[in-house]
Amino acid sequence: MSFTARALLRSCAAGALLMTALPVLAADYKEAPALAAAAKAGKLPPVEQRLPEHPEVVKPLDAIGTYGGQLRFGLRGSSDHNHILRMVGNQGLVRWDPAYTKLVPNVAEKVDVSPDGKVFTFTLRKGMKWSDGKPFTADDILFNVDDLILNAEFSAPQPRYMTGGVPMKVEKIDDATVKFTFTEPYGDFLAELASPLGQHPVLYAKHYCSQFHPKYNANIADTVKANNATDWKNLFLQKCGDIEIPARWGNVDRPTLDPWVVKDPYTGGATRVIMERNPYFWQVDTAGNQLPYIDELNAPIAQDVESLILAAIGGRIDFGLRHLDAPANRAVLAENRTKGGYEMFEASAVGGTNMVINLNLMAKDKELRELFNKKDFRIALSHGMNRKEIIDTALLGDGEPWQNGPFENHPNFHKRIATQYLEYDVAKANALLDGLGLTKRGPDGTRLLPSGRPIKFKIDVIPTLQPEQVDMLQLIERQWAKIGIDMDVNSLERTFFYERTSNSNDHDAAVWGGQASWVPGEIPQQIVPVHHDSRWGIPWVQWYKTGGKQGEEPPASVKERMKLYDEARATTDPEKRRALMLKIADIAADEFEVFSVTKALPTYGIAKTNLKNVPATMPSSWYYPTPAPTLPQTWFWAK
Repeated sequence: MSFTARALLRSCAAGALLMTALPVLAADYKEAPALAAAAKAGKLPPVEQRLPEHPEVVKPLDAIGTYGGQLRFGLRGSSDHNHILRMVGNQGLVRWDPAYTKLVPNVAEKVDVSPDGKVFTFTLRKGMKWSDGKPFTADDILFNVDDLILNAEFSAPQPRYMTGGVPMKVEKIDDATVKFTFTEPYGDFLAELASPLGQHPVLYAKHYCSQFHPKYNANIADTVKANNATDWKNLFLQKCGDIEIPARWGNVDRPTLDPWVVKDPYTGGATRVIMERNPYFWQVDTAGNQLPYIDELNAPIAQDVESLILAAIGGRIDFGLRHLDAPANRAVLAENRTKGGYEMFEASAVGGTNMVINLNLMAKDKELRELFNKKDFRIALSHGMNRKEIIDTALLGDGEPWQNGPFENHPNFHKRIATQYLEYDVAKANALLDGLGLTKRGPDGTRLLPSGRPIKFKIDVIPTLQPEQVDMLQLIERQWAKIGIDMDVNSLERTFFYERTSNSNDHDAAVWGGQASWVPGEIPQQIVPVHHDSRWGIPWVQWYKTGGKQGEEPPASVKERMKLYDEARATTDPEKRRALMLKIADIAADEFEVFSVTKALPTYGIAKTNLKNVPATMPSSWYYPTPAPTLPQTWFWAK
């Protein structure tokens, strides 16, 4: 599947006016039979009163659907909360269209951007409601922004809500209109809002979540104590969650704007998560049918990927991509399509790599830090990897040697950062290491540091996220042993992985998926350290995010890239933005801080044969995030 990246870049330019489709007449609204019965019994208002004045009108992919049924997808363990997010969707003010080519209105009905790219005026949908029937208005956005996003007591202001180190200001024009103002142009702002992490302005319902905030609860200390929380922030997260924590899906009382709402929560000891349709959901199809079509999401929780595979081929999973899409699983899934009653679909990468290796250039071990910061050491490790062997063995021959960055057909393609130092050359690797003075070896052949310690370090990995990464690292472990480097694969549960790497900076090295196209809204964390997935320089990330108040000041080349990145995010000129990103890539190519194995190739998921409106191909990206913009609320069961 190809994606028109130039169109994507243009869609984020200032001056753009994003508007929703024309409304369907209220007289034409229809609803699920169970909701119609509840409305008839007086348990719910009529559908026309539950929908906003102008609900978003969505054209389904292939056909107008029919109501009913349950959609099953499998969760993996206790920290698979982002899988729920991907299925339910990030209901931000705007979203990406299904092809990942342009931004479209979502919670907002219309967006106006000032010519200078500093002011964004959002027109909300009048009469829109939270899942409990309470009104959603501009006051909710002000609560989210002023009392949470920009409240340093709750959290440090995120760079996506700042320009030039100055936080945005949000003004209520009326109940259905809000204005976001920045001190400098911010061409990337709408794309930032479309990403999963940009949902904060509309994440929390003021009427419910304000009871856990000291500004609105004079007895907050008693509430904290009654809920066994440590402080009001802990209480708030416990009750209202956050974008990327399990607690977001752990409270059945928390109102949302999602198409389905939690019925059986994602809590410790849970064996499944059940979500039922939101009777106040604000989208309809072109025939006036309130979405979603499917009554209920059912997500059984498995303890390993093997259980998910067995559930899929046994017909007990209706849609699956995450966890199932490892190359090693492809053959067995393909062989069992008839038995499982499903077809396979393609999830196409937008660029980058399946696994990027981050040596921790800010490692707490001073000897390792000094070693990792030597460019020739990193080049030696890259030449010491036999990428063909890794691709043929761990990826079943499906791959192409690659370092980093967008693919050749993308306007942001950067040849040097993508293709340098890919050759497998043990002699060259050994020569580079010898040139660093690492000539002494221990009895097992491991090279020794100046102190006499063996060069030994761990690479952290989450085995359940992309299982093939463990296989790849085990091969690299053996390959590096041939050049005198002792690397151990350190498998960690996801929560521990994040705590050890992104939070505590306790890792020697770590791997992560490095998909990249460097378009607006996608954080280029492998070429500039501005995100918690930039595990090659977490203290630099902290320095950037806090304006120098925390972390450690980075070297000049990193600071220059941070400056260029801020300029790229600010500009409203797509070509200027592209030039700035390529300049960042030039510096990153010079420094060569991170390295990889192979291109991020398409992966494959499954969808039941009679599950309709599911695309045969879809983009694969967290920033999209797959499959949410394909609108699962429009999927339905053929009868």
